[in-house]
Amino acid sequence: MRFAALIPPLLLLAACGQGADKKDQPEISINAGDAKGGVHISAGDGGGRVQIGGEGGGIDVKIPDFVDLDVESDFDIDGVKLYPGSKVTAVNVDANVKDDGDKARVELGFTSPVAPTRAADWMASEFAKKGVTVTRTGNTLAGKSKDGDDFTIDLGPDGATAKGKVKITKG
Repeated sequence: MRFAALIPPLLLLAACGQGADKKDQPEISINAGDAKGGVHISAGDGGGRVQIGGEGGGIDVKIPDFVDLDVESDFDIDGVKLYPGSKVTAVNVDANVKDDGDKARVELGFTSPVAPTRAADWMASEFAKKGVTVTRTGNTLAGKSKDGDDFTIDLGPDGATAKGKVKITKG
């Protein structure tokens, strides 16, 4: 599972983007911490914030536009990527430690250039090639990664193309 690979590039958030148009960047939100404090990073078009808090103090810093992140290339589940040409629209990571036993969760919103059934067919086939068992209900795939993380991939229509959401719960 490579969703952890999304976090190191986010350390680049404080770097000012140069040259390229940033209009198509995904909205990113990362929350991590426990009862003693934590960190929240958010970013999108126009910049973002880094907030760090804990016992005795905190930091709240605005950051400019971030550098280009190639989330589509960095994301996979056991070697299976999103359908070719898909674009990530949102990344939400919640790794807060809570008393109620919540587990770390990652949600990825994306668009795909083909109809939901075609994207689901392709991804199901790719999982089969990698030996990852998935169950399919309509255009929703569900399974468990080789690391033991539960995942679902929901695909729905967005005109002639698809809009989807990947949900991963750390096992």
